[in-house]
Amino acid sequence: MADLMQNLKTFQPDYGIDATEERLLHLRNYAKGLTVNACAHAVFFCELLEATKQKPEIHEDVPLYAQEFKEENLRSLRIGIIGGGHIGKQLARVFLELSGFPGKNIQISTRRPETLLEFQALGVQCFYNNRQLVGWADVVFLCCLPSHLPNICSEVYKELNQSSIIYSLVTATPLPRLQQLLSSSAILRPHYKFTDGSLPTLWEGSRTVVEALKDTAVVQATCPLGPLGVIAIEPKWLEAVFYAALNSYTCQDVPYTEALKLLNEVCFPEDVTSSEEKKSPPEPLFVCESFINEAFASSLAPDDTFPWFDLTTVQLKESPLNQLLATSTSLQNKVTSLYYNVFALLAAVNKESMSATSKKIPLSAVLLHPTTNQELTMFGTYGTCTSNAEGASSSESEDLN
Repeated sequence: MADLMQNLKTFQPDYGIDATEERLLHLRNYAKGLTVNACAHAVFFCELLEATKQKPEIHEDVPLYAQEFKEENLRSLRIGIIGGGHIGKQLARVFLELSGFPGKNIQISTRRPETLLEFQALGVQCFYNNRQLVGWADVVFLCCLPSHLPNICSEVYKELNQSSIIYSLVTATPLPRLQQLLSSSAILRPHYKFTDGSLPTLWEGSRTVVEALKDTAVVQATCPLGPLGVIAIEPKWLEAVFYAALNSYTCQDVPYTEALKLLNEVCFPEDVTSSEEKKSPPEPLFVCESFINEAFASSLAPDDTFPWFDLTTVQLKESPLNQLLATSTSLQNKVTSLYYNVFALLAAVNKESMSATSKKIPLSAVLLHPTTNQELTMFGTYGTCTSNAEGASSSESEDLN
């Protein structure tokens, strides 16, 4: 009998990897890196946004992981995902397994909900009704194909609430076009750039996205203000994240002075802890002029809320926060530390909750009520890192979106 594989080189034992396969391997690693970055930034955004909404009661004399929280108060943020493909599934896994969101806080709308049985078993509602999902969710992640986006937007834009945020992971559709399709200014669209011709081994291997985000080196590589990595996110995204947090306070009718106080406590809890030890009020890193110009800030009465910020404009034009982040090394380091600590605390809280109690506590409880420096060390904080992302030349970067 003739050998059917005689002329098929790829089936030969001594067949090696040619240039084409090397390029495919390169693309595969790059795609894995983009997925990990997208999921990491989505987690950071949702954790910060939830911390602006949730104020659980904390008992000083009981360790955080041992405290009892009512099931309905574990997580308040409602997350919707449109699209049940690869990126939609990865997002859902990260929110469930890393962030500890219960299934009841996540909904997925897809043409084939029958393919998502693993998520339905965890309490995630999976169906095909984009309008219903948008009317329910606080944050809607668009994970569909670019060709499907116009129809989806025309279907759902009337269902958007004032507080609803659209977070688009759809490539090839720029922010102005999204704003036009959705008739909304509450849109976040992370913009990624490829800054190097070679990919590190960081993205290689068969580990899952959740496993990767438990790796300190991976978290550092995804940090928006960390050392410049192979895959970099446009810094304007980070500005929009903080302006979205202020919009959250405005939706709750929180006066701007209180909103600033709460935002500083959430973002920089170590400053609050050190000031308590010194018995002196902390010096806030975020002040009113960090977000609005001095003339408008001086016109606000103490009981006024912040104005409603147009998130699309924040990502397309200069803002006071843009100038502050570009010039303040101290703020860069604090925000970098916040990013690292979010993932360190998630890992620690999940580990402690599994060993000490069956209930996971919300990360906002930790952020709003910081632990001591010793406890933070036990939690495995990543430390700080000076930003050099601004040092990347746009001529040296390849825009991938």
